[in-house]
Amino acid sequence: MRKSMMYIGSVAAAGILAACGGGGDAGGVTGSIVVDGSSTVFPVSEAFAEEFQAENPASRVTVGLSGTGGGFQRFCAGETDFTGASRPITQGERDACAAAGIEFVALSVATDGLSVIVNSANDFVECLTVEELRGVWQPGSSVTTWRDVRAEWPADEIRLYGPGTDSGTFDYFTEVINGESGASRPDFQASEDDNILVQGVAGDRFALGYFGYAYYLENKDVLKLVAVDGGSGCVLPSDETIEDESYAPLARPLFIYVSTSSLQRPEILAFAEFILREGEAVIPATGYHALSASQYAEQLDAVREAAGVAG
Repeated sequence: MRKSMMYIGSVAAAGILAACGGGGDAGGVTGSIVVDGSSTVFPVSEAFAEEFQAENPASRVTVGLSGTGGGFQRFCAGETDFTGASRPITQGERDACAAAGIEFVALSVATDGLSVIVNSANDFVECLTVEELRGVWQPGSSVTTWRDVRAEWPADEIRLYGPGTDSGTFDYFTEVINGESGASRPDFQASEDDNILVQGVAGDRFALGYFGYAYYLENKDVLKLVAVDGGSGCVLPSDETIEDESYAPLARPLFIYVSTSSLQRPEILAFAEFILREGEAVIPATGYHALSASQYAEQLDAVREAAGVAG
């Protein structure tokens, strides 16, 4: 089921959805569902849509990619039923939703290790400390060459690639590395589409970038993963280090938010139930890490309660 994420072009993926009246059997129900949000969560949303389509060929889901911030703007305007987010909703976004009468349920669906990446031809960078990353990425940084990071490294210019300011990945990285969400030097190649960042780093020998671990896995033949020292030694992101949280501070949860009013429609409830019932099976194929069965089950109860359906 796992699909390549290396593509450029349309970011809308069509799928099929069906719904049920709350009993968990989603077969044979019609209806349309609109999903948008984080580029990091996009492979998860797309995978659920495709799997649900295989079981329910009578309904339709569209999956867009507006970034976490852009996704919340659409969601809080009532334009979408679900939105993926690579960070929790902010207070400002909560206020926007409340002003529009949009209530929601936040679903924690997976965990991810935000990955620091260099070009595969880079033969000198193996590990960066949090302090070194901050020196490169902080507002007002004077770092322009690799030698500015470490004296023994070459004097070639560092060319930086990172998510755009609407991205939850940008918010998360700047918060844990620079100490404030949104605080970053501005002179880097930014994109809300992680695929473009992959291509940028892969084509630039002295590049440095960051994005989700799953995108590294899909493109590891043309990228090099950098270990991060958060104070306890150099650690590479991996299935094990992300799950046991030893990859600190760049391991993070991933979310899908669903509108409570949309949950009153049977097809929306069916898809939300499907996400939480099938998370353990679907998530690993996307390159991310599934939660435990009990964590999904607890959230399933919350979704059904919000929909007014007995468990």
